[in-house]
Amino acid sequence: MPRFDTSITVPHTPQNMYELVSDISRYPEFIRWIRSMAVTEHRVDGHTEHSLGDARVGFKGFAERFATRVRANSEDRTVQADLVRGPFRRLHNRWTFHETEDGSTRIDFHIDYEFSNIVLRLLARTNFQLAVDRIMGAFIAEADRRYDRVCSPR
Repeated sequence: MPRFDTSITVPHTPQNMYELVSDISRYPEFIRWIRSMAVTEHRVDGHTEHSLGDARVGFKGFAERFATRVRANSEDRTVQADLVRGPFRRLHNRWTFHETEDGSTRIDFHIDYEFSNIVLRLLARTNFQLAVDRIMGAFIAEADRRYDRVCSPR
C-alpha cells in the first residue's frame, strides 16, 4: 500500500503552479510518457472544476490506459485526482500550492496508490522515487518554460 508525501519549493507563483497542474489536457505536451489525454467531461461548480481525464501512457514497452476524476479548487489551490478505471487497484493524488514569504510556491504532493498487476507493483516499488522525481521535474521544467521566476531558486 504505497503512500508518499513530499514538499518542494519552486520559484513560481502558486497561481501559476495551480494552473499548470490543473490543466490536465496539456500534460502530453511536457510529460513524455503521457501519449494522449482526453478530457471527456468538464464542468465548473463555483471555485471547483471537475474533469474526467482519460490518459494513454507508455514507457519501456508498457502501454496502459487509465481514467481519473480530477477536482481543481482555485480558492484553496488544490488539485485532486482519483481513479475511475485502469491498472491500479487504488489511486489518489493531491497537490496543494502555498505561497511562501518571497512569493514562490511550496508544493505539498501526496499520492496513495497500488497497481493491480504484481509485475507493475514490483516495478513501481523499486522505481518510485525516480518516477516522482521525473514527474516533479517535468512540471518544474514546464513552469520554467512558461512563467517568469518570482525568486532565485533555492
